[in-house]
Amino acid sequence: MAIDPSTRRLRLLSANIQAGSSTRRYSDYATRSWSHVLPAGNKRWALDQIAQLAGTHDIVGLQEADPGSWRSGFTNQTHYLAERGGFDWWTHQPNRNVANLASSANGLLARLEPVEVQSHPLPGRISGRGMLLARFGEGAEGLSIAVAHLSLGAQSRRSQLSFIAELLHDHPNAVLMGDFNCTADTPEMQILYRNTSLQPPSCAIQTFPSWRPAKAIDHVLATGSLVCNDMQAMPAALSDHLAVSVALDVPVAALQSPNDAA
Repeated sequence: MAIDPSTRRLRLLSANIQAGSSTRRYSDYATRSWSHVLPAGNKRWALDQIAQLAGTHDIVGLQEADPGSWRSGFTNQTHYLAERGGFDWWTHQPNRNVANLASSANGLLARLEPVEVQSHPLPGRISGRGMLLARFGEGAEGLSIAVAHLSLGAQSRRSQLSFIAELLHDHPNAVLMGDFNCTADTPEMQILYRNTSLQPPSCAIQTFPSWRPAKAIDHVLATGSLVCNDMQAMPAALSDHLAVSVALDVPVAALQSPNDAA
Protein backbone atom coordinates (compact mmCIF):
# COMPACT_ATOMS: atom_id res chain seq x y z
CA MET A 1 0.00 0.00 0.00
CA ALA A 2 1.43 3.38 -1.02
CA ILE A 3 2.26 5.88 1.71
CA ASP A 4 0.67 9.32 1.45
CA PRO A 5 3.43 11.70 0.18
CA SER A 6 2.24 14.30 2.69
CA THR A 7 3.33 11.97 5.51
CA ARG A 8 6.62 10.44 6.61
CA ARG A 9 6.79 6.99 8.14
CA LEU A 10 8.86 6.68 11.30
CA ARG A 11 9.49 3.49 13.23
CA LEU A 12 9.17 3.93 16.99
CA LEU A 13 10.21 1.59 19.79
CA SER A 14 9.44 1.75 23.51
CA ALA A 15 11.48 -0.58 25.73
CA ASN A 16 11.85 -1.14 29.46
CA ILE A 17 15.34 -2.68 29.37
CA GLN A 18 15.65 -3.48 33.12
CA ALA A 19 19.21 -2.08 33.03
CA GLY A 20 20.32 -5.09 30.98
CA SER A 21 19.48 -7.53 33.78
CA SER A 22 17.96 -10.95 33.20
CA THR A 23 14.55 -12.09 34.45
CA ARG A 24 13.07 -15.25 32.90
CA ARG A 25 10.70 -16.34 35.68
CA TYR A 26 9.08 -14.80 38.74
CA SER A 27 11.52 -16.58 41.07
CA ASP A 28 14.39 -14.65 39.42
CA TYR A 29 13.24 -11.49 41.19
CA ALA A 30 14.49 -13.16 44.39
CA THR A 31 17.24 -15.52 43.25
CA ARG A 32 18.80 -13.06 40.77
CA SER A 33 18.22 -9.87 42.75
CA TRP A 34 22.01 -9.44 42.89
CA SER A 35 22.04 -8.65 39.14
CA HIS A 36 20.14 -5.43 39.87
CA VAL A 37 22.95 -4.04 42.04
CA LEU A 38 26.14 -5.80 40.86
CA PRO A 39 28.07 -5.33 37.59
CA ALA A 40 27.79 -9.02 36.71
CA GLY A 41 25.80 -11.26 34.41
CA ASN A 42 25.32 -10.77 30.68
CA LYS A 43 24.46 -7.06 30.75
CA ARG A 44 26.82 -6.10 27.91
CA TRP A 45 25.51 -8.95 25.75
CA ALA A 46 21.92 -7.90 26.56
CA LEU A 47 22.67 -4.29 25.62
CA ASP A 48 24.14 -5.39 22.30
CA GLN A 49 20.96 -7.37 21.56
CA ILE A 50 18.82 -4.35 22.46
CA ALA A 51 21.01 -2.12 20.27
CA GLN A 52 20.35 -4.40 17.29
CA LEU A 53 16.62 -4.07 17.83
CA ALA A 54 16.79 -0.32 18.46
CA GLY A 55 18.88 0.19 15.34
CA THR A 56 15.97 -0.83 13.12
CA HIS A 57 13.94 2.14 14.41
CA ASP A 58 14.04 5.93 14.02
CA ILE A 59 13.05 6.98 17.56
CA VAL A 60 13.48 4.84 20.67
CA GLY A 61 12.16 5.51 24.17
CA LEU A 62 13.94 3.67 27.01
CA GLN A 63 12.88 3.01 30.57
CA GLU A 64 15.09 1.60 33.35
CA ALA A 65 18.30 2.44 31.50
CA ASP A 66 21.18 2.75 33.95
CA PRO A 67 22.85 6.20 33.58
CA GLY A 68 26.20 4.99 34.92
CA SER A 69 26.23 3.37 38.35
CA TRP A 70 28.07 0.43 39.93
CA ARG A 71 25.72 -2.23 38.53
CA SER A 72 26.33 -1.12 34.91
CA GLY A 73 30.09 -0.85 35.35
CA PHE A 74 29.57 2.94 35.27
CA THR A 75 28.34 2.67 31.68
CA ASN A 76 25.71 5.16 30.57
CA GLN A 77 23.46 2.62 28.89
CA THR A 78 21.52 5.17 26.82
CA HIS A 79 24.78 6.49 25.36
CA TYR A 80 26.01 2.94 24.77
CA LEU A 81 22.84 1.99 22.90
CA ALA A 82 23.01 5.18 20.82
CA GLU A 83 26.55 4.35 19.70
CA ARG A 84 25.83 0.67 19.05
CA GLY A 85 22.52 1.40 17.32
CA GLY A 86 23.96 4.09 15.06
CA PHE A 87 21.94 7.01 16.46
CA ASP A 88 23.35 10.51 16.01
CA TRP A 89 21.34 11.98 18.88
CA TRP A 90 20.48 10.82 22.40
CA THR A 91 19.52 12.15 25.80
CA HIS A 92 18.59 10.69 29.17
CA GLN A 93 16.78 11.61 32.37
CA PRO A 94 18.19 10.07 35.57
CA ASN A 95 15.33 9.54 38.00
CA ARG A 96 16.50 7.31 40.84
CA ASN A 97 19.86 6.72 42.50
CA VAL A 98 20.36 4.10 45.23
CA ALA A 99 23.66 5.01 46.94
CA ASN A 100 25.46 4.99 43.57
CA LEU A 101 24.94 1.21 43.40
CA ALA A 102 21.98 1.23 41.03
CA SER A 103 20.54 4.16 39.10
CA SER A 104 17.64 4.34 36.68
CA ALA A 105 16.81 6.70 33.82
CA ASN A 106 14.49 7.32 30.93
CA GLY A 107 16.31 7.61 27.63
CA LEU A 108 15.62 8.78 24.10
CA LEU A 109 17.48 7.85 20.90
CA ALA A 110 16.69 9.54 17.60
CA ARG A 111 17.89 9.80 14.03
CA LEU A 112 16.30 13.26 13.88
CA GLU A 113 17.57 16.03 16.12
CA PRO A 114 14.82 17.63 18.23
CA VAL A 115 14.44 21.38 18.44
CA GLU A 116 13.69 21.22 22.17
CA VAL A 117 13.97 18.71 25.02
CA GLN A 118 12.31 19.01 28.43
CA SER A 119 12.84 16.87 31.54
CA HIS A 120 9.92 16.66 33.96
CA PRO A 121 9.94 14.90 37.35
CA LEU A 122 6.57 13.26 37.89
CA PRO A 123 4.53 13.66 41.09
CA GLY A 124 3.85 10.64 43.24
CA ARG A 125 3.90 9.26 46.76
CA ILE A 126 7.50 8.08 46.19
CA SER A 127 9.82 10.24 44.11
CA GLY A 128 11.92 8.84 41.26
CA ARG A 129 9.59 8.82 38.25
CA GLY A 130 9.92 11.14 35.27
CA MET A 131 9.00 12.05 31.72
CA LEU A 132 11.19 13.19 28.83
CA LEU A 133 9.54 15.42 26.24
CA ALA A 134 11.20 16.12 22.88
CA ARG A 135 9.86 18.39 20.14
CA PHE A 136 10.63 17.77 16.47
CA GLY A 137 9.70 20.46 13.96
CA GLU A 138 8.81 24.08 14.67
CA GLY A 139 5.61 25.64 15.92
CA ALA A 140 2.45 24.31 17.49
CA GLU A 141 2.09 21.61 14.83
CA GLY A 142 5.51 20.06 15.56
CA LEU A 143 5.83 16.41 16.56
CA SER A 144 6.07 15.84 20.34
CA ILE A 145 7.55 12.58 21.66
CA ALA A 146 7.21 11.85 25.38
CA VAL A 147 8.80 8.94 27.26
CA ALA A 148 7.53 8.08 30.73
CA HIS A 149 7.73 5.42 33.41
CA LEU A 150 4.72 5.53 35.73
CA SER A 151 4.29 4.28 39.29
CA LEU A 152 2.91 0.96 40.48
CA GLY A 153 0.15 2.56 42.58
CA ALA A 154 -3.07 3.79 40.98
CA GLN A 155 -3.23 6.95 43.13
CA SER A 156 0.28 8.02 42.09
CA ARG A 157 -0.46 7.17 38.45
CA ARG A 158 -3.56 9.34 38.60
CA SER A 159 -1.55 12.38 39.68
CA GLN A 160 1.18 11.57 37.13
CA LEU A 161 -1.30 11.22 34.26
CA SER A 162 -2.98 14.49 35.27
CA PHE A 163 0.43 16.19 35.16
CA ILE A 164 1.25 14.65 31.75
CA ALA A 165 -2.17 15.60 30.36
CA GLU A 166 -1.58 19.22 31.35
CA LEU A 167 1.74 19.19 29.49
CA LEU A 168 0.36 17.54 26.33
CA HIS A 169 -3.15 18.99 26.13
CA ASP A 170 -2.26 21.50 23.39
CA HIS A 171 0.01 19.20 21.36
CA PRO A 172 -1.94 18.05 18.27
CA ASN A 173 0.84 15.77 16.97
CA ALA A 174 2.04 13.85 20.00
CA VAL A 175 3.17 10.40 21.12
CA LEU A 176 3.38 9.19 24.71
CA MET A 177 5.23 5.92 25.15
CA GLY A 178 6.65 3.95 28.01
CA ASP A 179 5.98 1.60 30.89
CA PHE A 180 2.62 2.71 32.32
CA ASN A 181 2.32 -0.14 34.85
CA CYS A 182 -1.37 -0.36 33.95
CA THR A 183 -3.56 -1.37 31.04
CA ALA A 184 -4.90 1.25 28.64
CA ASP A 185 -8.49 0.92 29.91
CA THR A 186 -7.92 1.60 33.62
CA PRO A 187 -9.90 4.52 35.10
CA GLU A 188 -6.85 6.77 35.55
CA MET A 189 -5.99 6.48 31.84
CA GLN A 190 -9.23 8.26 31.01
CA ILE A 191 -7.56 11.44 32.28
CA LEU A 192 -5.30 11.33 29.22
CA TYR A 193 -8.05 10.60 26.73
CA ARG A 194 -10.33 13.34 28.11
CA ASN A 195 -7.73 16.09 28.36
CA THR A 196 -5.41 15.46 25.40
CA SER A 197 -5.73 14.31 21.79
CA LEU A 198 -4.08 11.00 22.65
CA GLN A 199 -6.13 7.98 21.63
CA PRO A 200 -6.49 4.56 23.27
CA PRO A 201 -4.56 1.88 21.38
CA SER A 202 -6.54 -0.02 18.75
CA CYS A 203 -5.47 -3.33 20.28
CA ALA A 204 -3.89 -4.57 23.49
CA ILE A 205 -0.28 -5.69 23.05
CA GLN A 206 0.64 -7.92 25.99
CA THR A 207 4.17 -7.18 27.20
CA PHE A 208 4.53 -8.42 30.79
CA PRO A 209 5.99 -10.70 31.96
CA SER A 210 8.20 -11.21 28.93
CA TRP A 211 8.45 -14.99 29.36
CA ARG A 212 4.64 -15.43 29.44
CA PRO A 213 2.99 -12.12 28.40
CA ALA A 214 -0.36 -11.65 30.11
CA LYS A 215 -0.59 -7.89 30.79
CA ALA A 216 -0.60 -4.99 28.33
CA ILE A 217 1.15 -2.36 30.43
CA ASP A 218 3.68 -0.92 27.94
CA HIS A 219 2.09 1.48 25.45
CA VAL A 220 2.72 3.73 22.49
CA LEU A 221 -0.19 6.21 22.43
CA ALA A 222 -0.61 8.70 19.58
CA THR A 223 -2.93 11.59 18.80
CA GLY A 224 -5.57 11.12 16.12
CA SER A 225 -3.53 13.06 13.55
CA LEU A 226 -0.89 10.31 13.57
CA VAL A 227 -1.55 6.89 12.04
CA CYS A 228 -0.14 3.82 13.79
CA ASN A 229 0.62 0.70 11.79
CA ASP A 230 2.15 -2.70 12.48
CA MET A 231 2.18 -2.45 16.28
CA GLN A 232 3.84 -5.49 17.80
CA ALA A 233 5.66 -6.75 20.88
CA MET A 234 9.31 -7.67 20.53
CA PRO A 235 11.85 -9.20 22.97
CA ALA A 236 14.17 -6.65 24.60
CA ALA A 237 16.95 -9.17 25.30
CA LEU A 238 16.46 -10.62 28.81
CA SER A 239 14.25 -7.86 30.26
CA ASP A 240 11.08 -8.76 32.10
CA HIS A 241 9.16 -6.53 29.64
CA LEU A 242 8.67 -6.96 25.92
CA ALA A 243 9.28 -3.84 23.84
CA VAL A 244 6.55 -2.24 21.71
CA SER A 245 7.33 -1.39 18.09
CA VAL A 246 5.11 0.66 15.80
CA ALA A 247 5.27 2.31 12.39
CA LEU A 248 3.96 5.87 12.67
CA ASP A 249 2.79 7.99 9.73
CA VAL A 250 3.54 11.62 10.62
CA PRO A 251 2.50 14.71 8.61
CA VAL A 252 5.62 16.03 6.90
CA ALA A 253 4.69 19.53 8.10
CA ALA A 254 5.06 18.35 11.71
CA LEU A 255 8.76 17.64 11.13
CA GLN A 256 9.69 20.74 9.14
CA SER A 257 11.86 23.57 10.40
CA PRO A 258 11.84 27.13 8.97
CA ASN A 259 14.95 26.22 6.97
CA ASP A 260 13.09 23.36 5.29
CA ALA A 261 10.35 25.70 4.09
CA ALA A 262 12.83 28.24 2.68
